[in-house]
Amino acid sequence: MFQRKAAQFMFALLGFALLLSTAQAQSKLPNVTILATGGTIAGSGATSTTTVGYTAATVGVQRLIEAVPELKKVANVTGEQVFQIASESMTNEHWLTLAKRVNTLLAKPDVDGIVITHGTDTLEETAYFLNLVVKSEKPVVVVGAMRPSTAISADGPINLYNAVLLAGSKEAVGKGVLVCLNDQINGARDVTKTNTATADTFKSPDLGMLGYIQGSKPYFYRASTRKHTTQTEFDVTNLKELPAVDIVYGYANITPVALNAFVAAGDKGIIHAGTGDGSLAARMVPALKEARGKGVVIVRASRTGSGILARNGEANDDQLDFVVADTLNAQKARILLMLALTKTSDTKEIQRMFWTY
Repeated sequence: MFQRKAAQFMFALLGFALLLSTAQAQSKLPNVTILATGGTIAGSGATSTTTVGYTAATVGVQRLIEAVPELKKVANVTGEQVFQIASESMTNEHWLTLAKRVNTLLAKPDVDGIVITHGTDTLEETAYFLNLVVKSEKPVVVVGAMRPSTAISADGPINLYNAVLLAGSKEAVGKGVLVCLNDQINGARDVTKTNTATADTFKSPDLGMLGYIQGSKPYFYRASTRKHTTQTEFDVTNLKELPAVDIVYGYANITPVALNAFVAAGDKGIIHAGTGDGSLAARMVPALKEARGKGVVIVRASRTGSGILARNGEANDDQLDFVVADTLNAQKARILLMLALTKTSDTKEIQRMFWTY
């Protein structure tokens, strides 16, 4: 009898020690919050081989977390369903809501990093917007997938695992908002979606990625020199809306119809995604000058997808009082211009911002 009780006591003691060890291990793990917004990573298809024609944004955040039990080994994870949409439906209002929630969470001492699950279509835009308005050096990682969660070759689980790992790492602190898919780490400012369907679609054409995830560890090889997060002058705390800015795309036989419609609708800024080095077709110049005369800020960008846009190169920007987008693509130039217009309408100041961020 004594031996049996002694054995029971020893088993109980071992069980308590195991629980204590588990609790201590968990207390040493970083605390990462996953904010889910929908997208393909939360999508589902009719069959396991359906990789096109699926329905995005059908799987909730808890199911996403439960599908990757390995997350428990790298972080203490909690989840929130902020939106449940396909990312082509992302709006300025969604961005403001998301940014404010991110800043609220990162201000808490028990939150070490944030992962945002997102559709890939506008993932780069959300990432860059957050890169300009997040007010913390704690990691924020935006992640998505190119195949729905029901596919045989679903890339969402490994992407989510890597994103959580990255968001909880010391290496990612102070690096700005990051994008993590396909075992690669890219910076929000430079990354763009380059392919309609392949898993390696996210690339930084001009300057390259920042690093890799390998063997459950992030490796950084470079960092952006452009200011971001805590270094920016932008604050969305009390913003309820963003100024209206649209994009006019350059092409052969372009007419000013779209431009004039945007101006008539009350746009405060226009991004002109011109051919080559942001060239302006002859028939567009009078309409652009007229728009600028009405106070609309014009930013010249390029449709090419890479390269520095030269000021006073294909147009006399000083004389026209235009701004150039530097290396930002048109969709990201739109984001920076919207935020710039919350601070000033002075084109010299706005140009400074384009060279800073």
